Amino acid sequence: MTSFVTNLWESIFTPGPTPTLLIATNVTFAALQIVLACLLFATWSIHFVVLSALCGGLWGSINWFAAELKVHQIQEEEKARRAKEAAPTPVTSEDSETEVEAATSTASLTRQESIAEAVSHEVEPIQQIGELKHRVVEETSSLGTKSGVSTEDEWEKVSENENEKDK
Repeated sequence: MTSFVTNLWESIFTPGPTPTLLIATNVTFAALQIVLACLLFATWSIHFVVLSALCGGLWGSINWFAAELKVHQIQEEEKARRAKEAAPTPVTSEDSETEVEAATSTASLTRQESIAEAVSHEVEPIQQIGELKHRVVEETSSLGTKSGVSTEDEWEKVSENENEKDK
């Protein structure tokens, strides 16, 4: 029991659904369903039927989501395995490069060429439609130069109006 609790605590900090976490989730939802069934038979209230249906839906959706994550993880591992198998064999040379450096440089060149091809086909040059216009700066005699859309200017106008109303 202590190893299960320890594994449960560690699985909380592990990304993805771990088997220990899924067991704890299923046990918790089963216990909640039992409690809701007992309360239904004790009170005959429709509320416990609705709560039980909500609980069952949430329980099923959590298990479905965990299964989908597992399928996705398996697919990603399969893609990584295929990519590893399809990787070019290291080229050995008498130069200063090692086998690892040669394979890395070959893979990066291939990746750069494919990115360059994708970018050259997808990106179109931008045509300049109009000219940029600079915002006109308003000058107020008492406060110096300020922008016409500043919120500080608006607050000053409000406070000036408030002062005039008080007089």
